[in-house]
Amino acid sequence: MANPFFKVIRSVLLWAAGNQTCKNIVSKLPFTKPVVKRFISGESVEDALAVIAELKAKGIRTTIDFLGEDTTDVDQAYVVRDAYLELLDKLVERGLIDSCEVSIKLTALGAGLPNGEEIAFSVAESIVKAANEAGTTATVDMEDHTVTDFTLGIVKRLREQYPSTGTVLQAYLFRTVDDAKDFSGPGSRIRLCKGAYKEPATVAYQEKADVDAAYLKALQVLIDGQGRPMVASHDPAIISSAIEAFEKSGRDKDSYEFQMLYGIRTDAQEKLAQDGYNMTVYVPYGTEWWGYFVRRLAERPANLLFFLRALVGK
Repeated sequence: MANPFFKVIRSVLLWAAGNQTCKNIVSKLPFTKPVVKRFISGESVEDALAVIAELKAKGIRTTIDFLGEDTTDVDQAYVVRDAYLELLDKLVERGLIDSCEVSIKLTALGAGLPNGEEIAFSVAESIVKAANEAGTTATVDMEDHTVTDFTLGIVKRLREQYPSTGTVLQAYLFRTVDDAKDFSGPGSRIRLCKGAYKEPATVAYQEKADVDAAYLKALQVLIDGQGRPMVASHDPAIISSAIEAFEKSGRDKDSYEFQMLYGIRTDAQEKLAQDGYNMTVYVPYGTEWWGYFVRRLAERPANLLFFLRALVGK
């Protein structure tokens, strides 16, 4: 990051994202929940459905994340599974299934448990199966670099039966260009983001310019491939470069999409949709919002300033 002060703050925030004591303190502050609402659709499935319907009316698709990380027992993994199954049922009932898909995290599905690979695969498979039967797709989220091989391995297994299953690659990792080549075949759906975890310099680029360059290099691999690139960025320069690269490639607009997070650059989201691009917004909901919320603060100075203004104002 170009600003040394923000670089330090970002490191602190990414540490706090996994710290239970920080969560307990900040969660009790009176201004926290109203600010969190900027980035989280709500705690209930009905909150999420309301946001999905609102975005659909604007021509914007959604990918829905039931928030949860680091599941510590198998029963909790089944709770997460059942939440997704309920969500999918309600999306069908409300006539919203045509405008959205679901995003799942393997750590929320039991990846960290003994025999975690088989538990996470089994739970993920049930969600992906339900999504396909409902008429939509599922994307397996990526987490920190220590689980990249684990995640991609499960995605490959899921795609054997459900080839539309998507996943995420993080441009700041040195390995991502090679992963993009591996996942650029027919039917693949790759959400390319910059990366939201604190990674060591041994595995990831640390400076913004290097991350941006790596992003565009990996994106070009996906554009040249046979899958569906999903450009997950709020950076105007990245978006502009992506549009230029897509146009130069001759790709049809229906063969790719842009993705942004709920509550961030909503004006740009609407503009892309109005200009005829496929625009998808990542909409999280649930009570386990802490880790997700703090990483959003760490990603952009504007998000952190928004939170601090609320603190001073209260």
